[in-house]
Amino acid sequence: MSPSRILKWLTGALEAILGIPVLGATIIVSLAWIPLAIMLVLHIITLVLTKKDGGASVGSILGIVTSCIAWIPFVGMIMHILSAIFLMIDASKKDQRAEFNGHAA
Repeated sequence: MSPSRILKWLTGALEAILGIPVLGATIIVSLAWIPLAIMLVLHIITLVLTKKDGGASVGSILGIVTSCIAWIPFVGMIMHILSAIFLMIDASKKDQRAEFNGHAA
């Protein structure tokens, strides 16, 4: 499994946790919105690695948008949930570069 797919699973799981209504809001607010900045960095790293591996980048792009607007109550929760879903769908797909090189991803 490529590093980009591993990061998609990781960021998808973290987005799912942040999408839980009370828990996610408590984590984000109690840590002064720092988790959103950390997630932004993780999503950018994931996007760069995904582009290198030729994988699907929709989840990472949505995650970047989510990190930028998730400070808005309820909108953030919905965006975290959507990002988690798309990241995990993208993570379940094989990377194009791995398929072309004959590797089992």
